[in-house]
Amino acid sequence: MGSGESFLIESPELFFIQKNSLKTASPPIIVTPKVLGSLIGNFESEIKKEIIEYTVQSGDNLWKIATDFEISLDALFWANDLSKNSKILPGQRLIIPPVSGVLHLVEKGDTLTEIAKKYKGDVDSIITFNDLAEDGEIFRGDLLIIPDGIKPPEPEPYYAQSPVPDSYFIFPATGQISQGLHLYNAIDIANKCGTSVYAAAGGKVYEVRYKNFPAGNFIKIEHLNGIITLYAHLSKIIVETGQTVSQGDIIGYMGSTGLTTGCHLHFDVLSRGVQNPLAKYPVGSYLNWE
Repeated sequence: MGSGESFLIESPELFFIQKNSLKTASPPIIVTPKVLGSLIGNFESEIKKEIIEYTVQSGDNLWKIATDFEISLDALFWANDLSKNSKILPGQRLIIPPVSGVLHLVEKGDTLTEIAKKYKGDVDSIITFNDLAEDGEIFRGDLLIIPDGIKPPEPEPYYAQSPVPDSYFIFPATGQISQGLHLYNAIDIANKCGTSVYAAAGGKVYEVRYKNFPAGNFIKIEHLNGIITLYAHLSKIIVETGQTVSQGDIIGYMGSTGLTTGCHLHFDVLSRGVQNPLAKYPVGSYLNWE
C-alpha cells in the first residue's frame, strides 16, 4: 500500500460474528438469526433473538459465560464445538446463541421437518423464532436457531462436496483486511465506497437482497461444487437472481449498507468444511491482484 493511500480500518464493534486485548476487548457483537444476508431486525417481541460474538476476558470460564448469557452449558458447547474438557483463553471469540438450543446451517435438501426431528425441536417454534415465512421456506446458507434443540450424540461430519484447491477463489475485492474470521466464515475487506466487487469463482447468482438488516444489500452465489459465497454491505448490485457469472465478473460495488461502521465488503463462505480462502491473510494485509 502506497504512503499516500488510506483505507478505513473497521472498528472492533462490527456486527458480524464468528467465526483483542484483555482490557480493551470488544463488547459483544450482535447479529440476528437466519442467514447473514436474510436477517430481519426491529423485532417487536421482547424475546432475545440475537447471536452474539463474545471475546473471552481474564477470569472467564465456560460456566460463568453460560450463566451470564442465560443459556445452558450444552448450548455454549454446541455453538463453539467445545466440550466440558475444553479450555478457553482471554481474547478467544465465542459464539453465544440467544437461547439454549442448537445452530444449524441449512444445506441442500434440508427441510424444516427433518431439521426439527434431527434436533428434537418444534417446527412452529423454529418458524417463529427465526421469523420465517408462514410456509417455513428456507434456503441453503440460512443459519437457523433451533430453540431448545439438542445436538445428536455423534458429531456431524464437516466436508465439502468436492476438494477445493487454493486457486479456486480469487480476491473478491482489493483493499485491506479489516476483520478476521467471524460468523459464519467471513472476512471483511475495507476500501473506498464504490470499489468493485468481483465473483470469487464462477457460478449462479443464488439470491439478491436489498436494504436488509444487518447485511444491507447483498448477493449470494452458488458455485459448481455446491459452495455458496456471500457478498454483503454493497452500495450497488449489478447482477440478478438466476444470472450466471464467471470468475472475476464485477457483481457490485463496495458500500456501507446495513449495520456497519464504514465502507467494506463482508465476504463469507457458507459451506461446511471449506475455510474462507482469505483466512490465511492476517488483519491489516492489503489484497491486490497485481
